[in-house]
Parts: sequence; C-alpha cells; structure tokens
Amino acid sequence: MEVTGKVKVINAEQQVSATFRKRELVVTTEEQYPQHIMIEFTQDKCDLLNSYKQGEAVKVSINLRGREWVNPQGETKYFNSIQGWRIERLASEAPVQTAPIPTAEAFEPASNFKEEDHDDLPF
Repeated sequence: MEVTGKVKVINAEQQVSATFRKRELVVTTEEQYPQHIMIEFTQDKCDLLNSYKQGEAVKVSINLRGREWVNPQGETKYFNSIQGWRIERLASEAPVQTAPIPTAEAFEPASNFKEEDHDDLPF
C-alpha cells in the first residue's frame, strides 16, 4: 500500500530498547478532507528519513500491522500500526509555461505591403 502527501512532521529517532529503534513520520494527505497519517519506520529503515524535510511531497510504501494483546485481567485488546518501508520524493509540479504575450506592434497592419508583391494562390 502507499500513502502520498506532504511531510508534516519527522520525529527524532527513539531507542526503545537496546536492540530496537523507531522513528515516526506524519504525512498529510491532499484530498478534500486531509488526513494526518502517522507512519513508523523501524530499525535500519529509520535512516531513510534523514534526507527529508517538512513540506516535501512524498510517496510512502507501507504495511499495515495488527496484533493481539491479553491484559492481566484477561481482556483481549487489538492494536494496529502503519509501518513504512520505502519513501520517495514526488516531483514537484513545474510551473505552467505560457506563451509570451505579443506586443501591440505585432497586431498593427503591415505598412510595407506592395500590391505587385501579392501572390495569388491557385486554391
């Protein structure tokens, strides 16, 4: 799956345990009702975020993860997470090139027209 939008937040890396680290990214989607999607990058994938900054348009490849947990009272709880595994910049839209506006002289009638230079075409 993929999420596209603009980078809203890139959090600092968190060392959760001696062997586990994570980094969170928030991407704001560009739709009628923008969503702020928090995506976790873990372990060596944390380094993928080093060259990105707030405001950049990105496409993030994600996996949805779910897990079950039974608390000490015996109640079962379910948790979801979104894990990123690739991120790429989207090409920013180039400004629209418009044709140059001609000057007023371009619309003036020709003053150097000679009747003898007129060439009738056969069609």
